[in-house]
Amino acid sequence: MTDTPARFAFVKAQWHADIVDRALEGFANLIDSAQIDVFDVPGAFEMPLKAQQLAKTGKYDAVICAAFVVDGGIYRHDFVAAAVVDGLMRVGLDTGVPVLSVSLTPHHYHETEHHNAIYRAHFVEKGREAARAALTIVTPAAA
Repeated sequence: MTDTPARFAFVKAQWHADIVDRALEGFANLIDSAQIDVFDVPGAFEMPLKAQQLAKTGKYDAVICAAFVVDGGIYRHDFVAAAVVDGLMRVGLDTGVPVLSVSLTPHHYHETEHHNAIYRAHFVEKGREAARAALTIVTPAAA
Protein backbone atom coordinates (compact mmCIF):
# COMPACT_ATOMS: atom_id res chain seq x y z
CA MET A 1 0.00 0.00 0.00
CA THR A 2 1.39 3.38 -1.00
CA ASP A 3 1.19 6.58 1.01
CA THR A 4 1.48 8.82 -2.05
CA PRO A 5 -0.66 11.93 -1.55
CA ALA A 6 -3.57 12.44 -3.93
CA ARG A 7 -2.99 14.66 -6.97
CA PHE A 8 -5.56 17.12 -8.20
CA ALA A 9 -5.89 19.04 -11.45
CA PHE A 10 -7.66 22.39 -10.99
CA VAL A 11 -8.96 23.97 -14.20
CA LYS A 12 -10.00 27.64 -14.11
CA ALA A 13 -11.88 29.58 -16.77
CA GLN A 14 -10.38 33.03 -17.30
CA TRP A 15 -13.66 34.90 -17.87
CA HIS A 16 -14.11 36.82 -14.61
CA ALA A 17 -10.79 35.42 -13.34
CA ASP A 18 -10.85 37.84 -10.39
CA ILE A 19 -13.90 35.91 -9.13
CA VAL A 20 -13.15 32.38 -10.42
CA ASP A 21 -9.62 32.34 -8.98
CA ARG A 22 -11.13 32.55 -5.50
CA ALA A 23 -12.34 28.93 -5.93
CA LEU A 24 -8.72 27.77 -6.11
CA GLU A 25 -8.00 29.83 -3.01
CA GLY A 26 -10.77 28.00 -1.12
CA PHE A 27 -9.66 24.62 -2.48
CA ALA A 28 -6.08 25.26 -1.35
CA ASN A 29 -7.35 26.19 2.14
CA LEU A 30 -7.97 22.46 2.67
CA ILE A 31 -5.60 20.71 0.26
CA ASP A 32 -1.86 21.33 0.17
CA SER A 33 -0.98 23.37 -2.90
CA ALA A 34 1.86 20.90 -3.63
CA GLN A 35 -0.88 18.39 -4.53
CA ILE A 36 -2.60 20.74 -6.99
CA ASP A 37 -1.65 21.40 -10.60
CA VAL A 38 -3.42 24.48 -11.98
CA PHE A 39 -4.55 24.94 -15.59
CA ASP A 40 -6.18 28.02 -17.12
CA VAL A 41 -8.57 27.86 -20.06
CA PRO A 42 -10.14 30.81 -21.90
CA GLY A 43 -13.72 30.17 -20.78
CA ALA A 44 -16.12 27.62 -19.36
CA PHE A 45 -16.80 26.01 -22.72
CA GLU A 46 -13.17 24.86 -22.94
CA MET A 47 -13.22 23.08 -19.57
CA PRO A 48 -14.65 19.68 -20.59
CA LEU A 49 -11.98 19.05 -23.22
CA LYS A 50 -9.18 20.13 -20.85
CA ALA A 51 -10.68 17.95 -18.09
CA GLN A 52 -10.76 14.99 -20.48
CA GLN A 53 -7.13 15.53 -21.52
CA LEU A 54 -6.04 15.71 -17.87
CA ALA A 55 -8.13 12.72 -16.75
CA LYS A 56 -6.67 10.57 -19.52
CA THR A 57 -3.10 11.20 -18.32
CA GLY A 58 -3.65 8.97 -15.30
CA LYS A 59 -1.79 11.51 -13.13
CA TYR A 60 -4.80 12.84 -11.25
CA ASP A 61 -7.12 11.40 -8.63
CA ALA A 62 -9.70 14.06 -9.46
CA VAL A 63 -10.15 17.05 -11.76
CA ILE A 64 -11.84 20.18 -10.44
CA CYS A 65 -13.22 22.79 -12.85
CA ALA A 66 -14.24 26.33 -11.93
CA ALA A 67 -16.11 28.90 -14.02
CA PHE A 68 -18.51 31.81 -13.69
CA VAL A 69 -21.03 31.76 -16.53
CA VAL A 70 -23.06 34.96 -16.70
CA ASP A 71 -25.63 36.38 -19.07
CA GLY A 72 -23.70 38.36 -21.64
CA GLY A 73 -26.82 39.75 -23.24
CA ILE A 74 -26.13 38.03 -26.57
CA TYR A 75 -26.39 34.32 -25.83
CA ARG A 76 -28.34 32.22 -23.36
CA HIS A 77 -25.84 31.57 -20.59
CA ASP A 78 -27.97 28.75 -19.22
CA PHE A 79 -27.36 26.77 -22.43
CA VAL A 80 -23.61 27.27 -22.08
CA ALA A 81 -23.68 26.26 -18.42
CA ALA A 82 -25.74 23.13 -19.18
CA ALA A 83 -23.38 22.09 -21.98
CA VAL A 84 -20.35 22.58 -19.73
CA VAL A 85 -21.75 20.65 -16.77
CA ASP A 86 -23.00 17.85 -19.05
CA GLY A 87 -19.55 17.69 -20.68
CA LEU A 88 -17.79 17.51 -17.32
CA MET A 89 -20.10 14.73 -16.17
CA ARG A 90 -19.42 12.81 -19.37
CA VAL A 91 -15.65 13.11 -18.85
CA GLY A 92 -15.96 11.62 -15.38
CA LEU A 93 -18.18 8.78 -16.55
CA ASP A 94 -16.03 8.02 -19.62
CA THR A 95 -12.66 8.10 -17.83
CA GLY A 96 -13.54 6.92 -14.33
CA VAL A 97 -11.74 9.95 -12.90
CA PRO A 98 -13.97 12.13 -10.70
CA VAL A 99 -14.62 15.54 -12.25
CA LEU A 100 -16.02 18.13 -9.85
CA SER A 101 -17.64 21.36 -10.95
CA VAL A 102 -17.43 24.74 -9.26
CA SER A 103 -19.30 26.28 -12.18
CA LEU A 104 -21.80 28.88 -11.09
CA THR A 105 -24.48 30.54 -13.21
CA PRO A 106 -26.25 33.29 -11.31
CA HIS A 107 -29.64 34.48 -12.47
CA HIS A 108 -28.85 38.07 -11.59
CA TYR A 109 -25.32 39.37 -11.85
CA HIS A 110 -24.32 42.96 -12.37
CA GLU A 111 -20.69 43.93 -12.67
CA THR A 112 -20.69 46.10 -9.57
CA GLU A 113 -18.26 46.00 -6.67
CA HIS A 114 -21.10 44.78 -4.42
CA HIS A 115 -21.90 41.75 -6.63
CA ASN A 116 -18.22 41.05 -7.30
CA ALA A 117 -17.50 40.94 -3.56
CA ILE A 118 -20.44 38.59 -2.97
CA TYR A 119 -19.34 36.18 -5.71
CA ARG A 120 -15.66 36.30 -4.78
CA ALA A 121 -16.58 35.20 -1.24
CA HIS A 122 -19.00 32.61 -2.59
CA PHE A 123 -16.32 31.10 -4.83
CA VAL A 124 -13.95 30.73 -1.85
CA GLU A 125 -16.62 28.72 -0.05
CA LYS A 126 -17.43 26.68 -3.18
CA GLY A 127 -13.71 25.90 -3.52
CA ARG A 128 -13.68 24.60 0.05
CA GLU A 129 -16.76 22.49 -0.69
CA ALA A 130 -15.03 21.04 -3.76
CA ALA A 131 -11.96 20.21 -1.64
CA ARG A 132 -14.09 18.39 0.93
CA ALA A 133 -15.84 16.48 -1.85
CA ALA A 134 -12.53 15.63 -3.55
CA LEU A 135 -11.04 14.35 -0.32
CA THR A 136 -14.11 12.23 0.34
CA ILE A 137 -13.99 10.73 -3.16
CA VAL A 138 -10.26 9.91 -3.19
CA THR A 139 -9.87 8.78 0.42
CA PRO A 140 -10.64 5.06 0.76
CA ALA A 141 -13.20 4.15 3.38
CA ALA A 142 -11.82 2.53 6.52
CA ALA A 143 -12.13 -1.24 6.34
